[in-house]
Amino acid sequence: MLRLSDPSDLPTDFGPTVVTLGNFDGVHRGHAAVIAELHEQAAKHDAKTVAVTFDPHPLAVLHPDRAPELLTGLEDRLYLLEQRGLDAVVVMPFTRELAAETPREFVEGTFVDALGARAVVVGKDTRFGIKNSGDIDTLRELGQEFGFDVVALDDVGPGVRWSSTQVRELLAAGKVDEAADVLGRHHCVVGEVVKGFQRGRELGFPTANLARDADGVVPADGVYAGWLVRRELPQDHPEYRLPAAISVGTNPTFDIPERTVEAYVLDRDDLELYGERVAIEFVGRLRGNVKFDSIDELIEQMHADVAASRPVLGCS
Repeated sequence: MLRLSDPSDLPTDFGPTVVTLGNFDGVHRGHAAVIAELHEQAAKHDAKTVAVTFDPHPLAVLHPDRAPELLTGLEDRLYLLEQRGLDAVVVMPFTRELAAETPREFVEGTFVDALGARAVVVGKDTRFGIKNSGDIDTLRELGQEFGFDVVALDDVGPGVRWSSTQVRELLAAGKVDEAADVLGRHHCVVGEVVKGFQRGRELGFPTANLARDADGVVPADGVYAGWLVRRELPQDHPEYRLPAAISVGTNPTFDIPERTVEAYVLDRDDLELYGERVAIEFVGRLRGNVKFDSIDELIEQMHADVAASRPVLGCS
């Protein structure tokens, strides 16, 4: 997948395109539906698929106090978009100058002149241009003028609205299984494995601790069943995706106030993951955090957590 920061940098021999526009935070099922339609339009127009997105999030520039915590960092967003088979993604630096463009200026400069769009596929609630003054009707009018088709899709799936906001609310409640229904995949937090307090190793459960600057919304405090994904390995590697019991939050038993994300790979004490960038996928919440009266009680519960993780993950 070709990655660009300026649509005008598209190779001259790239050919005509079909384009979609959005923040794509989380690359959820609504985004997946748009991209699926994009591929259909590409086949219809004999064109390449291109997604146009922004970094940072527009609200982080225009209204920082209202900017959402992002479900996916930029690299993870690009990774997920690449998994959808796109030919190119344009990550436009979002600035106040870009925000000041009229809908016509943006469409003509980006979709028409730079990308040569034959069709544009978006969600029905898409807004663009200065003060979000452009909507789907604006886009259709411009499509008629400049000669590209416009396809607008609803963002509501069977019984649920596909939205990044909905996913954030579910994660805040620890409902990672319901969040997966909206995402179409397990939610993950991606970061470098760093040294922690070594408590897990001392207790017989060595954990991979994520750095505090890890990308992605961390779900509610508690213990989860999930997967540790070693994205630096080939996907067909036998240790690419490993079952894990995951702890999120502070450690009340040891009076450690720092909030952490750490994963114990089931039945493994031989992994050396320091410095490796991994994804921690959340499948199901097992329990909330508890302060134990003794180390023995904590160890007993950790064994129970590992046992409870197995059926959730389909492990023997």
